[in-house]
Order: sequence, then structure tokens, then C-alpha cells
Amino acid sequence: GWRSGAVVEKRLLSQWFFRITEYADELLQALDELERWPDKVRLMQSNWIGRSTGARIRFELHNGAGGGGSAKPLEVYTTRPDTLFGASFCALSPNHPLSAELARENPAIATFAEHCNRVGTGEEVIEKADKIGIATGLRARHPFLGECELPVYVANFVLMDYGTGAIFGCPAHDQRDLEFARKYELPVIPVVCPPDQDPESFEIGAEAFTEDGVLINSDFLNGLDVETALEKVIERLSASSLGEATINYRLRDWGISRQRYWGCPIPVVHCAACGVVAVPREELPVRLPDDIAFDTPGNPLDTHASWRDVPCPSCGALARRDSDTMDTFVDSSWYFARFCSPRSDDPVNAADVDHWLPVDQYIGGVEHAVLHLLYSRFFMRAMKSCGYVSIDEPFKGLFTQGMVCHETYQDAAGSWRYPEEVTLDGKGGMVRVSDNAPVTIGRSVSMRKSKRNVVDPEEIIESYGADTARLFMLSDSPPERDLEWSDTGIKGAWRYLGTVWRMVTEIEQAVAASDGSRAETAVAPTDENIFAAQRTIHQTIAGVTRDLEKFHFNRAVARIRQLTNELGEIDKGSDAGARIYRTGLEIVLRLLMPMTPHICAELWGYLNNDKSLFELDWPQAEQEYLTQNSVTLAVQVNGKKRATIELPGDHDHDSAKSAALADVRVQRAITGMAVRKVIVVKGKIVNVVV
Repeated sequence: GWRSGAVVEKRLLSQWFFRITEYADELLQALDELERWPDKVRLMQSNWIGRSTGARIRFELHNGAGGGGSAKPLEVYTTRPDTLFGASFCALSPNHPLSAELARENPAIATFAEHCNRVGTGEEVIEKADKIGIATGLRARHPFLGECELPVYVANFVLMDYGTGAIFGCPAHDQRDLEFARKYELPVIPVVCPPDQDPESFEIGAEAFTEDGVLINSDFLNGLDVETALEKVIERLSASSLGEATINYRLRDWGISRQRYWGCPIPVVHCAACGVVAVPREELPVRLPDDIAFDTPGNPLDTHASWRDVPCPSCGALARRDSDTMDTFVDSSWYFARFCSPRSDDPVNAADVDHWLPVDQYIGGVEHAVLHLLYSRFFMRAMKSCGYVSIDEPFKGLFTQGMVCHETYQDAAGSWRYPEEVTLDGKGGMVRVSDNAPVTIGRSVSMRKSKRNVVDPEEIIESYGADTARLFMLSDSPPERDLEWSDTGIKGAWRYLGTVWRMVTEIEQAVAASDGSRAETAVAPTDENIFAAQRTIHQTIAGVTRDLEKFHFNRAVARIRQLTNELGEIDKGSDAGARIYRTGLEIVLRLLMPMTPHICAELWGYLNNDKSLFELDWPQAEQEYLTQNSVTLAVQVNGKKRATIELPGDHDHDSAKSAALADVRVQRAITGMAVRKVIVVKGKIVNVVV
């Protein structure tokens, strides 16, 4: 353990589970209906459930020199039974029952299994570790080649949690099998040949061939494609009673037992006479003791005698409470159903759940894709099966936000340092503030306490204000992507809000107050600049509205900033110019209000408006200003831009050609040259070739 120094190892425990595997197919198929969920989350859940079609194969085992024997056949699950003729060994998980049986008689196997359990048998650990094993002395008879016997190993890369916890190794077509075979000098027999290679000369080097191809060196499968070979080999296995087609799932039942104090106690009592007895409903919930002590190693509930020892609800004899508490994901998997009727005496009220659920829009981190989100989907189905609710899916729409990231800093001793503990050294590096000792700058990762790359929001708020922090976080990147925290970004947001403050506070008080309505801000389209500004205002309203509805906050901020820039170009000398300028600023404040409410509310008062900003409806765009009546086309001469021209949106080829050739800048560029042709891409560009 990184805190305690205790050895972390796998142990076999008696624990409680939810049977989520009963819903594996349903959970998988229903993913297609979650159209408002991110594709990446649906893919992650699909991979986590991990439905695969393959075969279960039985290998006869017998004693080899120096090993024990087993009367039971070795069952192996594989998705590639077509590669069976390329098998050169079989391997067991260190936690396979046969491994445990062999370990009782063979200390070397027992030691190897203990080593594997300490190092870890998770997929990520296995992928990076050397593929090692220990020979058991057993031999497995090949189902089709009676004279072929495969050595059986206990190997560190075989997972007990997948399939049967045993494999046959085909090194030519699986990378982990290949690494293992090379280490122990086992045969590597290619049985699938790439379509573009000669089967006679095809060999396996450092990389296994895992693509489709044509079967070779495989007896009755030779010449078949992989899909046909799969069907054929399963058919032959079934006929000889040595195997059958099988559907397998990577998903395992949800283990909810936790050996710790903080959690919901599992409401059962263990009685020597009656066995496991449920706590009566009238005694629920089982409450944790308040006078708990943490000075003894292990689960503190096990040593709290007055809480632990209770009468058996069935026979009255002295019994013991179950001291396991539930995984906290149990609570977070159904809280939304409780929210529908929080004051109900029952956990949920079916009528209220039917009214409020499923949740229209759920927002959370992608790190919960295959835990909280999958568990919640299971929980809803389990509650439906028990008659508590009538819906299957808890969340109709899902949005996963990115993480806030910051670069990391380490001193010479390897200790992580907070950003405020380091400073620039003037040479492109960093030093410790306290003693100018050099500091190594690490890569940017999500903010976490363990690496101390956290920024205290209070410091940002104290220096720049809460609105600046909010605006920066919304404008820096799309919300579904990670946000890179930087002082430069913060200062940019602060400068922009300063610009808005200056523009509003310097506005001429002579301009009549306006609430931004169509009646008071109407501008006759005689002044093209004023009309263009009016059109920009309404296009910004429409664009920001769409962006907010789709969570495109960074785009919304960009549109508002662009409008602010264009307002700064307006000639405020005329009454119409001053009026549209004021109207534009009012719209800027109304659009910014959800993002920077404090400064917007303050500035709204400078405009002498009677109504509170928060009492106004969201601004609506006028349709007539959203229609693009004209377009701007770039004009190129031999591929080099020379001018731009304004044309009606419905212009044709001839009108675009005439306008381009009539432009003074274009005429100057083609003087003395013959025009060979004019290419018009409607609404985009005119290219004059001379």
C-alpha cells in the first residue's frame, strides 16, 4: 500500500454480489437505444460487458513425468477455435482450481501463485509484465491430434475472471502466447496465412499475425477462411463431444462487500443454527455504531462486540451481524429515483418515478462510464424486476465533461510540489520558492491531491473574481475535453471582462434607456453599417442560444466576444449608431449573464434599466436578420487573393464573373494579360486565370 507499506495481494473471500450478469445481454442491446449518450461511453460499456462468441473445449489430462494428475478434463474457452491446430501449450490462471490443487502437492507452484497474486493479475499489469509460467507436469491431449500432447503451465497472463481461467496457447496468432512460447522455446506453428503470402514460406517473427486469412497446417480446415473455419471446427468438436459453441461475457457479478466501517451495513445475521438470516424489515436500516475505534488493524466492525453480537432473528440464539458494508456505488446507483419522492416512507414511489424519470440530461465524468453509469442501468432493471419501478433506463441524455489539468512539479528528492511553491528561474525552468532549488516540470495531468498539481480557486477568485474564473473555464476548450489550467488563459478572460466594463461604464448617458426590444431598437436598413451591426446582434443571439443548448460553451463565448469587438467599431456619433451600440451592449450582458452573473448584474445598473437582469426572458433573435441576403466572395488571380466582392446570396456564374472582372483591384492585377478562364465556386470564391 502506498500509504501503509502493507503488502497488497489477492485473497479468496466469502463476499456478497449483485447478479448483474443476468442482465448482460439486455444491458448490451439497449446501448443502441441511448442515442443521446456519447459514442465513446457506449463503446466503453460494450467492451466492459464484452460479449464474445466462441467455443468451450475439453482437453483430456494425464500425468507427465514429475507431476500430479487430474481425472477431470481441462475446460478452455476461446474465441479462436479455428487456430486449434496451432496450439503448442495450455495454461492455467494462478487462481484456477486446478492450480490450487496442484499447489497443495507442489511448493514451487504454490510459491509462483503467491508471487502472481502479489504482483497483480489485472489486465493492465499483465500487459506490461513479462509473460512467465511454471510447468505443472501435466499433459493435455489435443482433441483432433491424438498423438499430440501439450504441456500444461500455470501462467501469470491468464485471467481467472475471463472464460474458464484456462487457455490453449497458439503463439503464431496471439501476442501474449507468442512471448510466452519464445521464452520457453515452445513450437510456433502458423495456421492462418495472410491472403497475399505464400503458405509454404510464411513464418512468424516478433509479431503474432492476428488478422483474417486462409487456414493452413490445419488438416480438415486447410484452405478455409476464418469465419468458415470457426463454424467447421465447432461442428466437429460438438460431434465428438469435446466442445460446443458458447457465448461468453467479460462482465462479472458486482461484488459489493467492503471490509470497512464507512458504508451501509449488509443487513444479514450469521447464526450457527439457522445460517444466514435477513434482518427483519422493522429493524432496518442497520445503523453503524458511533463509538467506533480504529486502533486495531482490520475491519473495526469485527471488533465492536456490542454492535456485532445480536440475537438471531429466527431462533433467538446469539449470532453475529455481517460486518461487511456495501460498496458506495450501491448508494449512487439509485439516488435519482429517491429524489423523485424524497419524503416518502418507502424508498421510492412508483408514480413519482414514472413522472420524473428517466433523467432528461445527466452530466458526469467519463471516468464513471463503466462503474456508476453501468451500475445505475443495472439497478433500474433490478428495481423493475422487483416491482418498484416501471422503467429500464435511468438517463435519457448523457454529457461527459473533461477534467481540469495542470502541469506537475517535482523537487530533487522526488516530492511533488504545489504550483504556489515554485516559480520561474528566468532561464525557462522552475525553482522552489523557499530556497531556489531546481524543480522538474512534469507533464500536465488531471488535478489530484497526490501530485499536488491543484490550484486553489480561492486564490483565483481573490485575484481576478469568480466571474473571471467561470468565463475562463467555459471559454478555454469544449466542455467534453480536458481543460488546461493556465495563468495566461485566466488573464485573457480578465482583460475581456475589463473591456466590457469599460464599454458599458463609458456609454453616453444621453442615449435613451432601452430594454433591447424590437420596437425601440429598430433601425431602417439605409445605413449599411448600422444594419450589419443589427444583423450581427441577432445572429449572435441565435448562435449563442444553439451553442448553450448543445453545451458548446466555448463557441458561445467566442460569439459574444466577436459581437463585442464589432460593437467597438460602430460610429456612435449618430443617434442611430449610439442606440444600436447600447442595444448591442445590453445583449452582450444578457448573453453573458449565465456565465458571469455578478459583473453583468452590476453593469446592467449602469444602463439605467428599471428591470433586474434576472427578471428578463432570454433574448430572441429576429428572423429577418438571420437570412443572409448577401455573401462575400474572395477573388483570386492565378491563385493569389486580390480582392473581395459582395454579391446577392442567389448570384449566378455570370454575375460573379462580371463583378470580379469589374473590380478595380482585379483590373490592376490583370493589366496587360489575357483572361483565359474564370472559375466561380458559388458563395465562396472567384478565381481568374490569366
